[in-house]
Amino acid sequence: MGKFAVLATVLLLNFVAVANAQEPDEAAIRAVINQLFDGMRAGDSAAVRATFYEEATLKSMRRNREGQEGVRDTALDGFVGFIGAPHDDVYNEVVWDIEVRIDGNIATAWMNYAFFRGETLSHCGVNSFQFLKSSQGWRTINLIDSRRPAARCEVPDRAM
Repeated sequence: MGKFAVLATVLLLNFVAVANAQEPDEAAIRAVINQLFDGMRAGDSAAVRATFYEEATLKSMRRNREGQEGVRDTALDGFVGFIGAPHDDVYNEVVWDIEVRIDGNIATAWMNYAFFRGETLSHCGVNSFQFLKSSQGWRTINLIDSRRPAARCEVPDRAM
């Protein structure tokens, strides 16, 4: 076997080993994402809270009344309280095209989303999650999203 064939085989085996090692972590990260959005739909603040680290930050890119774009911070406790507070409509965040990237104990997930209050589309955009893995598993340390008004949203049928 030539040197090139040996090198190609070694590289391929390393790639397969790394990919296989990341599969359980990617599944665990996707489970955290699902728990967050299932908790939102159920109005279950405890389920939502369990997906975040205590120090987690939440940010949104938004336009103010003057049309200027800026970053809005949301307190984690305020977000969790909002989810768990009684409300008539189901808060349903639908996500699609999820991309997860992992390096050791850090990861990121990028996805499109559409947020519905009951059957009404409220807004859409992109979520960018950053995760850390500890002895308790993967949890969100940072979440930032972009927001577009419903009139500018295109939600594919496959996302529903």
